[in-house]
Amino acid sequence: MQPDIILFHCHDLGRWLPTYGMPAVPAPQISAFADQSIVFDDAHAAAPLCSPSRGALFTGMQPYRNGIQGLAHDGWRYRAGVSTLPERLEPLGYHTALIGLQHENVDPTVLGFAEYPGQGFLPRTAQVVEAASSWLGGLPPRSERKPIFLTVGVWEVHRPWPASDYAAADPASVDVPGYLPDNADTRADIADFYGSIAQLDAGFSVLLDAISSTIGDENTMIVFTTDHGAAFPRAKSTLYDAGTGVALIVRPPTAWQVSPRRVPDLVIHQDLLPTFLEIAGDAGPHDAELEGRSLLSLITTGHVDASQSERMVFTSKTYHDSYDPKRAVRTSDYVYIRNYREGPKLELPADLEASRTRQGFGDGHLAPRPQQELYDRRVDPLELVDVAGQDAYADVQARLSAALHERLVAIADPVESEPIPRAPWRSRHVDDLPSLPSLPGSVA
Repeated sequence: MQPDIILFHCHDLGRWLPTYGMPAVPAPQISAFADQSIVFDDAHAAAPLCSPSRGALFTGMQPYRNGIQGLAHDGWRYRAGVSTLPERLEPLGYHTALIGLQHENVDPTVLGFAEYPGQGFLPRTAQVVEAASSWLGGLPPRSERKPIFLTVGVWEVHRPWPASDYAAADPASVDVPGYLPDNADTRADIADFYGSIAQLDAGFSVLLDAISSTIGDENTMIVFTTDHGAAFPRAKSTLYDAGTGVALIVRPPTAWQVSPRRVPDLVIHQDLLPTFLEIAGDAGPHDAELEGRSLLSLITTGHVDASQSERMVFTSKTYHDSYDPKRAVRTSDYVYIRNYREGPKLELPADLEASRTRQGFGDGHLAPRPQQELYDRRVDPLELVDVAGQDAYADVQARLSAALHERLVAIADPVESEPIPRAPWRSRHVDDLPSLPSLPGSVA
């Protein structure tokens, strides 16, 4: 029997959870969910900002290929002919629905879902979960309906985190990651962030209860993830681990009798589309545009084909607040980053530039950026020590640089040779209704 699939995604969380080694984060319900699930320790988004990362997740394609290289409200949208995840699942027998947030197009109804109940402009977790719970409660019995693919998207934990909306934690009790300065400004900012995470956690718990009491857990797969890294300097909007690293937690149907485990393998959001297709009964081969690998074997057995070569995943940034082109190739042991425009080492988006953390961050990030960066993840998991240019890493750097170049050529990404223009603005006439018929007596 094809399982129901529920994909829950939030904003800007990265891996800020106790499950990923941050014990002070107030997320007990997500932790309990993770204890019953498959936890991917080294999962990444394709891009470190909202629209491109989500576009890659829902198409299985790199941002340049699917078209969304910047934010949807800046004009970016899918290229003609690109198929989305719901559009691929519907022919396999699934009924698809989107409840809550999406960030791929200013008009959610173009994304290929069969219905869009509860769609809001900035959907907060409580509102979205209430709408999703109501929708689930209205479904007929499983024997009388198709399997569902339900996407539940929430605003949290995107900045800002005002005290009027979120109860801050005690700054003295927060976890400060090693890529941020541990000072009063950072701690106060993280304390506010924790308030938003607490609301996310509470809402997710309500959704889990609704799933159990309506469609049940026996034949339901639940996937929890986020779009990219947390909204702090050297995380969101960068290609470092803190920028593209994401929580990815999968609870299979209980009928599958899969034991909870942690998966150390390097995976990427584009893997979800082929995973869901295989679950739905389409194991491929798929068209060459799809870049991911099905995770079903990792989920069910913990194993992958031993004959597969070293996994490389490719991440990118093109536009955020400004043109900031960079590309990266990542393996389990290294990450190689190529910067294609001169500028500061970190170009902070507006919300980070205005953050409390920025006040105590100093100005070291304004130093000129190198053209190439290389980090040895085996000894430097936070990716803080750039070893590009060191003799000991010359072979690794050459190999990864060549792999990145080969990949860019293969997908026809022109970033190496020419600037990528901004997205053309939409025209009102793209989806005009038919013209009114001429009125009697009007002049032609």
